Amino acid sequence: MSNCDKTMYKKAGLTLAFFIILTITYLFLVGNFDLRGSYFNPFLQNSLSQPNWVPPCRSLTPLRVYMYDLPRRFNVGMLRRRSSDETPVTAETLPPWPTVSGLRKQHSVEYWMMASLLVDGKKRDENGDEVIMEAVRVSNPEIADVFFVPFFSSLSFNVYGHNMTDPTTERDKQLQVDLLKFLRESKYWQRSEGRDHVIPMHHPNAFRFLREQVNASILIVADFGRYPKSMSNLRKDVVAPYVHVVDSYTDDETPDPFESRTTLLFFRGRTVRKDEGVVRAKLQKLLEGYDDVHFERSFASEENIRLSTEGMRSSKFCLHPAGDTPSSCRLFDAIVSHCVPVIVSDQIELPYEDELDYSEFSLFFSTEEALEPDYMIEHLRRFPKEKWLRMWNKLKNISRHYEFQYPPKSGDAVNMLWRQVRHKLPSTNLATHRTRRLKIPDWWGRKR
Repeated sequence: MSNCDKTMYKKAGLTLAFFIILTITYLFLVGNFDLRGSYFNPFLQNSLSQPNWVPPCRSLTPLRVYMYDLPRRFNVGMLRRRSSDETPVTAETLPPWPTVSGLRKQHSVEYWMMASLLVDGKKRDENGDEVIMEAVRVSNPEIADVFFVPFFSSLSFNVYGHNMTDPTTERDKQLQVDLLKFLRESKYWQRSEGRDHVIPMHHPNAFRFLREQVNASILIVADFGRYPKSMSNLRKDVVAPYVHVVDSYTDDETPDPFESRTTLLFFRGRTVRKDEGVVRAKLQKLLEGYDDVHFERSFASEENIRLSTEGMRSSKFCLHPAGDTPSSCRLFDAIVSHCVPVIVSDQIELPYEDELDYSEFSLFFSTEEALEPDYMIEHLRRFPKEKWLRMWNKLKNISRHYEFQYPPKSGDAVNMLWRQVRHKLPSTNLATHRTRRLKIPDWWGRKR
């Protein structure tokens, strides 16, 4: 080959390389190329071949959780109060959640989080696939990322303190006093002042006597309706879904779900509520004259839960107005019924919202909009069928994230919650490290 030919090939190669680099750079800028693509990530190949495929929720490594061995009176002992056994619960001795537990079930997040840490080794689901666990229990606290406090504060309120004037309320208070004493004696609590400790407080009245003593911890809450911002906030705490009380719609394969769901808007529940929940009574007066709306006052019972299950499955939209606090179980009942939620709650915060866009499967109205005559109903009546079907399909795909179960399954509610806890760690670690080196009161809290 002559020098001329070599020079020509060299220039051609350089030109080709330049255009390849230019093309890749352009595709990166417009977001159409990703080195994590199909050759590097088989998950993305699945997403192209399956339009409804949802990537599994998983982290690179499981969160390492040290769970304190508390006597059973702090947790499962409240499920079996006749038992005097105080040894810490294990996978072998974990009692099942009661089949009939009324409204206690909706705040049972604490039970499912504890149970998930009792799972030993790798688990497989009914299809033989490995269950991806977002958190694993470690026996050595020195290597733990977070510390889980298995105190059933919501169940304690429901069992001992539900009637706030009853003498048994003292039992709820005493458990909180005993727990706080236990934690303050722990060097790991002292080390971070409790910031890396996870404490479930899902019921709005859970831990109500001493909650300000643990406000630095990562709290698992339903919403922030009864917490001052200085005690609980989105920066450090995790919003958890209620445990749904209606049955999940597992065989929702109707050929034309939009037409088969003949009720436009469904609501069934209590209408006399406090605070922001006064909107329920106002909505009842406003909506009772519409033929395609089912708005019924009812109380929780086994029969009423069955009727709610049927009603949600036969409705296009399910109304979720605020209750005594901004959230309620009704929203999550609607999700697992694949009934598009209509949310009327100006101060609601939602679970997993850094990962899920609720506007893809829910509708939102301000209280002012919802109370304007005909406004909300006419909007729902004009809602395009194609858009509703997209929301319905989305609900079917994401409803698994709201299922609490034991043993856990990949991407279910408890795994999503542990994933959320992981997301809080950077700010938790920052606060812990700053506290250790500060020699004066934190100057960020001062007026400047």
